[in-house]
This record gives sequence, structure tokens and C-alpha cells, in this order.
Amino acid sequence: MSKTLTSILALAVVAATTAACAKQEEEYVVVAPEPISVEPVYTGKFK
Repeated sequence: MSKTLTSILALAVVAATTAACAKQEEEYVVVAPEPISVEPVYTGKFK
């Protein structure tokens, strides 16, 4: 292979390795769970 083609190929490999190893930040979304059921409310002795 010619020196130019070898240089371009080497540069492409370095660029691909750098891109693959780059630190990627993931976004986490935390949602508070809603209650499954509502607690009974005291309304008096007899209703």
C-alpha cells in the first residue's frame, strides 16, 4: 500500500478508537412511584 493510504487508514483507526472510548454520559430520569391504593380516611364512628 502507498504511504498516503496507510496514513489515512491509521488515522481512521485512531479516530474510530477515540470515538468508541469517549466518555458518554447517560441521562437518568427518576420518577417517584405513585401509591397503589389510597389509604382509608376516618370519617366518624358510623356513616
